[in-house]
Amino acid sequence: MEIETKKLQQLKQLRNEMTRFMMTYKFGLDEMNTKLQILKEEFQHIHDYNPIEHMKSRLKSPESILNKIYQKNIELSLDSIKENIRDIAGIRIVCSFISDIYKVSEMIEQQEDVTVINIKDYINKPKPNGYQSLHLLLSIPVFLSDRVEQVFVEIQIRTVAMDFWASLEHKIYYKYNKEVPDDLTKELKYAANVASELDYRMEKLHSEIKSIKDDNDEENLSVLQLNNEKFHLPSMFLESLLKDQK
Repeated sequence: MEIETKKLQQLKQLRNEMTRFMMTYKFGLDEMNTKLQILKEEFQHIHDYNPIEHMKSRLKSPESILNKIYQKNIELSLDSIKENIRDIAGIRIVCSFISDIYKVSEMIEQQEDVTVINIKDYINKPKPNGYQSLHLLLSIPVFLSDRVEQVFVEIQIRTVAMDFWASLEHKIYYKYNKEVPDDLTKELKYAANVASELDYRMEKLHSEIKSIKDDNDEENLSVLQLNNEKFHLPSMFLESLLKDQK
């Protein structure tokens, strides 16, 4: 009876520790989502353009974590889980253009309380199967009632085309239980190349449109209209104004 009671107490303690452990990651995820939402809204108001199309966050389930423990053959302890499984909290950011990906990454890295642990650029160097994305592994502080915990958050940033391809590849990968037939593997690789070509064509169009818009904005700034009369601003004043805006 005493042994059973002791086991029950140990299970309750483990459950409480695991609950608090997972809550810490949830808080870290909430904190990072708040940071990204602030950056998104600030960019929209100041620049009249939002590089973030949409975001999605997820927290691994305890079952998924246990599966990873088994696959990696690591010790079953909270310290070991924290050190070896660094994608418990994850956020996916989808952008319109490739340049937006690096712009968003730069904004994240400039946050004072965000520590960049690792960056994997699968855009400049795609995976053999064609997968493209920019992965950031970050550490952020979570302020609890009795201590401060550093929590790992993985962020994946990709374009709409990259996200569509990755979603399709994920479905096929698990449909065939990770044993994808060769013909489908080749088709996926070809589709990845097509998606990449589309991204670079859209990036080129985006740059051209932006260049035209910038030229028009500069031209509009050079003319000041008062009481139906147009006054051309001195070039020195215009250059100073544009410099301040930059």
